[in-house]
Amino acid sequence: MLLIDLLIINSVVFYISDKEYLKPSFLVYINLFWLFSSLILGFYKTYRHTLFYKIFSLLAVQFALFFLGFFTYFSLFREGDIVNNQTLILTTIFIGITVVKISFLSALKKYRSYGHNYRKVVILGSDDTTKKLSTLLEKKKELGYILTAFFSNEISENKLYRGKFEDCFSFILENEIDEVYCSLSQLKKEELKKITAFTNERNIVLKLIPNADELFSKNYKAEYYDDSLLILNVNKLPFEFSENRFYKRVFDILFSLFTIICILSWLTPIIWILIKLESKGPAFFKQKREGLKGNLFVCYKFRSMKNNIASGDKHTVKNDVRVTQIGAFLRKTSLDELPQFFNVFLGDMSVVGPRPHLKSLSIEYQKNVNNYLDRHAVKPGITGLAQVRGYRGEIRKKSDIKNRIRLDIFYIENWSILLDVKIIFQTVFNVVKGEEKAY
Repeated sequence: MLLIDLLIINSVVFYISDKEYLKPSFLVYINLFWLFSSLILGFYKTYRHTLFYKIFSLLAVQFALFFLGFFTYFSLFREGDIVNNQTLILTTIFIGITVVKISFLSALKKYRSYGHNYRKVVILGSDDTTKKLSTLLEKKKELGYILTAFFSNEISENKLYRGKFEDCFSFILENEIDEVYCSLSQLKKEELKKITAFTNERNIVLKLIPNADELFSKNYKAEYYDDSLLILNVNKLPFEFSENRFYKRVFDILFSLFTIICILSWLTPIIWILIKLESKGPAFFKQKREGLKGNLFVCYKFRSMKNNIASGDKHTVKNDVRVTQIGAFLRKTSLDELPQFFNVFLGDMSVVGPRPHLKSLSIEYQKNVNNYLDRHAVKPGITGLAQVRGYRGEIRKKSDIKNRIRLDIFYIENWSILLDVKIIFQTVFNVVKGEEKAY
């Protein structure tokens, strides 16, 4: 939908063909403004249960900001000149995007009502609210949910009853269930913890049918499936939303491309000569590291050591005899990491994220940190939250790696573009100030 909306915006501008709007500066500005404003406002966060009044609300807020951004361009760069066709362009874009969005979502609901694009659901509990949910899912086929079973510690004659709470786990796995709905009034705390852990590990959506005590919990987001049926959605992590991964990738491409063209293009030859003058060997150091989902990729750095057989499984320590003089400078200033912007551009890494580890060291860390593998949910980064908080370089004690992973997990759970920008600025500040552990 984002790509379609950008296509509509640009098609309207090109169709009207007014030279005032065909300037590259305006086209870049208006596309980036739509991109980032839609990210901030959550314009594309619509779901199969989202009511149409909510969609119209999103359209109203998005276009109010877009119109403001549109006129801001002319206020800044044209000193407030009134340019022809402004009203025509904005009206056409508004009508075009609104019609396409409503038509697409309506067509999708119709498509689902015929039994396509569905999600398989089980319900845990058998109180009045779960029965109301069951009736709603059966009645509103356009939501695209198929209720396959329900489980309750109270035996029922309902044809969809499949057993008690403990029987649900094998059923969910065998039938590839997409979403699980739990009645908070019927599940015990230990049962809720168990199903939460189970669904999280297998990336199954968990939603809760609330009681009064749960309505204000930070861990849940209230959603209405109907005018009176309230469901609590267990909050997803930022990177579980495809649009967030898209925005981060766009940011990575633009930032890495800028760095490659404006910095690496002239700095690389200088560093290459300095490395070659001091020691024999290649200017670039290549090493396999663990990336997204634990997949291996080739990570690039400027070579900062003499050629040695221990580079693949040994951390650098303070006053390491393997480090060359120019290498010590590169490591102190973090310039040795700059070639990793090629990894970012190619898609193996991100500008910000958990640092990539060697597979041999990763296996060792898994023994000491229970949730170590959670960091594989995102691409590794050139810099990260753990690094700007002082946890970089040599691992001297178990608490070092535990604190790194703690901050990596915090980053994954609380990611935003603004957090990435903040970490980048903090990284630059730390490099200028000088870091004690940069060796």
